[in-house]
Amino acid sequence: MSNPAVAMTMLAILVFAIMIGFPVAFTLMALGVGFGFYAYFQPAQAFFDNRVFFLLTQNTFTVLNNDALVSIPLFLLMGYLVERANILDNLFKSLQVALRGIPASLAVATLATCALFATATGIVGAVVTLMGMLAFPQMLKAGYDRRLAAGVVCAGGCLGILIPPSIMLIVYGAMASLSVVKLYAAAMVPGFLLAGMYILYVVAVGILKPQMAPPLPREQSQVGTAELLGMLMKSFLPLALLILSVLGAILFGLATPTEAAAVGAFGAAVLAAAYRSLTWKALRESMFLTARTSAMVCWLFVGSATFASVFAYLGGNVLIKEFVLGLELSPITFLLLSQAIIFVLGWPLEWTEIIVIFVPIFLPMLPHFGIDPMVFGVLVAINLQTAFLSPPMAMAAYYLKGVSPPSVLLTQIFSGCMPFVYIVLITMVIMYVFPQTTLWLPSVLYG
Repeated sequence: MSNPAVAMTMLAILVFAIMIGFPVAFTLMALGVGFGFYAYFQPAQAFFDNRVFFLLTQNTFTVLNNDALVSIPLFLLMGYLVERANILDNLFKSLQVALRGIPASLAVATLATCALFATATGIVGAVVTLMGMLAFPQMLKAGYDRRLAAGVVCAGGCLGILIPPSIMLIVYGAMASLSVVKLYAAAMVPGFLLAGMYILYVVAVGILKPQMAPPLPREQSQVGTAELLGMLMKSFLPLALLILSVLGAILFGLATPTEAAAVGAFGAAVLAAAYRSLTWKALRESMFLTARTSAMVCWLFVGSATFASVFAYLGGNVLIKEFVLGLELSPITFLLLSQAIIFVLGWPLEWTEIIVIFVPIFLPMLPHFGIDPMVFGVLVAINLQTAFLSPPMAMAAYYLKGVSPPSVLLTQIFSGCMPFVYIVLITMVIMYVFPQTTLWLPSVLYG
């Protein structure tokens, strides 16, 4: 068997092992070491003198010494502390009253809260679960259509993948050797464009089909101006200042992502203390979850680097590249094909696995097709929204089902998610046609 055929066998075993539930990071390392031992084998060599063991240790050191990845645990700690600060309930109530004059105000308040909270945490499961416990029952009680209410919570909760400070963009930046700061700037306009289109959709539903999104009862919306300002000062303003200070410091070059993430984590701790939620239990849980998620990402990087090195040494990358280039695709066809593959992979796989395993296969081909890697990365981030929302493997729907009343069927949640999937696809088309939606802000800020 030729080396490229061995490389493709290696890739096939990886996909099969992931599908049947093997831990991805250790599967990557095991396949990398196993096939690497074969690739670097020399008959007269001692067992542990095989170069694959030096490759594994070198990759481990390189990944754990990567400055770009230091910001991941700090942003995660910031998100987990904000999540435990008990700020979400007051934030949702204040926005709900502040937006009472808008059709479908409860749904708009839910999306606005999701966008703000997703910006602070970037953790899809946490946002969908919390809003599923807080906003979803409120919308059902107010007479909202179950499908619309479910779609609003699921779609809003997924915005954290795209809107900075997105952990996904940090990982993609490390894989593609891109500036995380520029990636954040590139994702700002598409992220808020997508959130704005979600809001326009629910407002249109409130106008055209008011029975699906009835207005708030008068007794719930009768709050004085002074009381409303006080509610916003206590809930919205502190979180907004924390997020704007972190993102502003990054985008305007006042701090690196790592420095801004450290300040954000400290600010989240201060915020939790101000809300009297900084208990030993909350701090211990936040630290544990941060360490667990950070370790998962780092070991995924180690496994991916080892697997990719051996795969490339055996000629797998060259084989795939020659096959794709031999199809003589146009740039738009290549984009459509690559995004369709990522869309399908998003059903069985987590975004971390897609970014560290499969996206690097496409990255070397981008210069041939004249595609900016920043545009490609933001497109991938938007595409992964559909992976969380599309049946049958829509993880956001399963998160919501886990906290929703038993009478709410999973099929109803799936049905409610579909209009938002179409909105995501429309946003991707806009980015295809007008790439300046991604490139404009980085060019303005950084030239």
